[in-house]
Amino acid sequence: MRVLAFGTYDTRLHPRVKGIIEGLEAHGHTVRELNLPLGLSTADKVSALKNPLRLPRLAFGMLSKWMRLAWQSRRFHGKNQPDAVLVGYMGHFDVVLARLLFPRTRIVLDHLISAAGTARDRGESQGLKIKLLAALDRLATRCADIVVTDTEEHRQQLPADALDRGVVALVGAPRDWFAVGPKEYVQRDTPRIVFYGLFTPLQGAPIIGRAIRILADRGVEAQITLIGDGQDAAEVKQLIEGLPVRWETWVEPEQLPAEVADHDICLGVFGTTSKALNVVPNKVYQGAAAGCAIVTSDTTPQRRVLGDNAVLVAPGDAEALADALQRLVEDPALLQRQRERARELANREFTPERLAAPIVERLS
Repeated sequence: MRVLAFGTYDTRLHPRVKGIIEGLEAHGHTVRELNLPLGLSTADKVSALKNPLRLPRLAFGMLSKWMRLAWQSRRFHGKNQPDAVLVGYMGHFDVVLARLLFPRTRIVLDHLISAAGTARDRGESQGLKIKLLAALDRLATRCADIVVTDTEEHRQQLPADALDRGVVALVGAPRDWFAVGPKEYVQRDTPRIVFYGLFTPLQGAPIIGRAIRILADRGVEAQITLIGDGQDAAEVKQLIEGLPVRWETWVEPEQLPAEVADHDICLGVFGTTSKALNVVPNKVYQGAAAGCAIVTSDTTPQRRVLGDNAVLVAPGDAEALADALQRLVEDPALLQRQRERARELANREFTPERLAAPIVERLS
């Protein structure tokens, strides 16, 4: 098939669509891109949708990109008409334009997150705003022939009229994460632990902060790196104040795989929000592909995907997280086994080819 990847997505910030493109190509399909990144993060977009004063900036930026996309889309009509159009995440608005420009072409929407669900996770509770964002979710899914989610739990949360068009495809990891994985594991005197993310309630970063403090109080020696920033960052900084924790607020996306691969343990998410309980985060797939042992929360979707190839702890339980990390840090053989099991699982299940397989099957 000929697939056109379309929209204002940014693979540097959100590599999910990059993995789908690589997977489609691995299945022998031709993928071309018509993409003009908007230059806004998910947090920026959600903030604009929640705050009417910020909407003009979002609207102006999107309108200017849409005008260029519409003009350039002329190249993909007639004999160059694609068999399918893939709208990258977060494509709630882009999918509307895709439907207008390609009315007879199958549209695949990468619906990794819902606008309403993300707003709730980040503290929005006003009924009117949530209703408007839910309406945006319904509009987006109605414009798509295939709606791709990352877990069955998220598929079940689709609007009722989109359920039969939903398909579950794991987030997986792009090829550059597999490329940095170690050819052989190095046993360090002091194991290295890394967490990276947006420090939103989904992540449960304060749980990580408390676990780090517990480890320090117990005298457990580990080199800990935190990467990122966000609404819970200030609380985490208070929790780990005075501890020798390396904190980088930003690492360039091109450098992040190698940075993570230089650690032994990669932390997932530990939040207790509804979204946290229904997601398998990017960092779990990416950390496993990079050769790290995975420690994350014991939720239904994560248990389904990871099984015993990761160390699972109760969501929101800092003591349990500290216990799990202490066991790995103090048992080099166990740590190496968990690293190997995570990498083997990634090589079997998290590659772009495996990620794209359910999408290819539905398109076929």
